[in-house]
Amino acid sequence: MDVLTGREARGRVAGDGVELAFGFWPGRGKPVVALHGITASYVNFVGIAERLAGRRPLLALDLRGRGDSDKPDGQYGMAQHARDVAAAMDAFDLDDCVIIGHSMGAFVAAALAAEHPGKAAGVMLVDGGLPLPAPPGVDLVALLDTVLGPQLARLRQQFPSRESYFDFWRPLPAFPAAAWGPWVEAYLDYDLGGTEPQLMPKAAEAAVRGDYLDTLDAEALRERLSAIKAPVLMLSAQEGFYPGQPPLYGEPVVSAESAAVTRFEHQLVPDTTHYTIALADPGATICADALVEFAGRCGK
Repeated sequence: MDVLTGREARGRVAGDGVELAFGFWPGRGKPVVALHGITASYVNFVGIAERLAGRRPLLALDLRGRGDSDKPDGQYGMAQHARDVAAAMDAFDLDDCVIIGHSMGAFVAAALAAEHPGKAAGVMLVDGGLPLPAPPGVDLVALLDTVLGPQLARLRQQFPSRESYFDFWRPLPAFPAAAWGPWVEAYLDYDLGGTEPQLMPKAAEAAVRGDYLDTLDAEALRERLSAIKAPVLMLSAQEGFYPGQPPLYGEPVVSAESAAVTRFEHQLVPDTTHYTIALADPGATICADALVEFAGRCGK
């Protein structure tokens, strides 16, 4: 792999009883390990990798049940993903790395740092990782279908072509026109499996269901956060899932839930949503620059 060209390499690596797909962008120093969100893939980090511009290597994994990784029927949840990531890092002979996680990947990063402390020199949470507990008295399965209903419906759809999948996404608020570009298209292109005219998103519904319920166990999440000894940097989006929505992690939530973390810093990323913080600028540039600076402070 040529550090100067920054060309991405793809492959597969052993996890905890499964094989995980990965992308690797070369650079200087120890690799940063990147973990994506609940219906996403490693290509969620393509913009951040481009903005790193070889300043750091980036190893991004498809978590089990997503992308081109194996999709077993069961054994999901943050602890299981952490075991997979630790096994993959062992296969690459990696320890003491900075771990970056976006959305659900931030919860996985926290589990990895808490339960496999030798793997994490620092943890960067990107709009995720702190508890967002369900309202009291709400049935969790019903909440899952309410919150993730449109995403689950998309996973069951077939698309005749990649362009039709782009057309499906273009009018949605997740990627406004100003955010649409080659990073979004690379992410959506990789998201589809199968052959035309029967293309379908790669994420497995069983994985999404199992993992979402696990992220609602606020007490377990707080216990995990309190066990992290490595420094933690959180970058949160200024808006929610879509433009105009309140942020997922407003200052009151961040202040309250970060109290469990021994070494915690927080940075608000302006002009971003939960999605564009990674897949569009200014989010990708801010994340990449913060990652380089944070890794340096972690001694990596």
